[in-house]
Amino acid sequence: MSRRWMAIGLAALLVVALAITQPWLYFVNREVDEAFPSLSTAQRDSIDVMPEAQKQMLLDMAQDNREMAEQTALAQMEAGSVVPDAEQAMPPDMPAEPVEIASGAFIHIDPIHGADGFAKVYALPDGRQFLRFEQFVSKNGPDLHVYLSAEYPTTTFAGLGEEPLHLGALKGNIGSQNYEIPAGADLAQYSSVVIYCKPFRVVFSSAALSSS
Repeated sequence: MSRRWMAIGLAALLVVALAITQPWLYFVNREVDEAFPSLSTAQRDSIDVMPEAQKQMLLDMAQDNREMAEQTALAQMEAGSVVPDAEQAMPPDMPAEPVEIASGAFIHIDPIHGADGFAKVYALPDGRQFLRFEQFVSKNGPDLHVYLSAEYPTTTFAGLGEEPLHLGALKGNIGSQNYEIPAGADLAQYSSVVIYCKPFRVVFSSAALSSS
């Protein structure tokens, strides 16, 4: 094989290696700033088709108390009619605010893999559960994903344990962000949140969850 073809082959291998490893991601931050989760997309769509007077009432209420406006909207959607009094709109057994049910702090595993900040699990008044990252700053890397795990991995190659619950790709390595937990998931089966690099099968960071 001539030197020319060897050079072409090596260049092709280098391109493939760079495409897989994406080393530049270690030096590029991706910042997000998501608001605390509130109404779902379907619920917001339901509000869009409400009578104008009803929507205006909710907008006026939101200026003083956004959470109360959201709860009133939920109650109106369930009842299918206008509820003139916000206090009457609140079902008596529905909590007025989201409840933190578990939390944990992210750890640094080594100089390359680690994160600061907190993972918190919230139960929303409408029954949904969310994982939220707060004060979050992580090392970046290729194809990072968020999992709930039955294990608490504290080393790079510890893995995810059996039957981890995938919550999606990491939205950013800096900033607040939300991940909806599928309905019916038994949180008692999971003891940690794991940030995991799929291509290299390594743990970037984890946070042990404890009940709040």
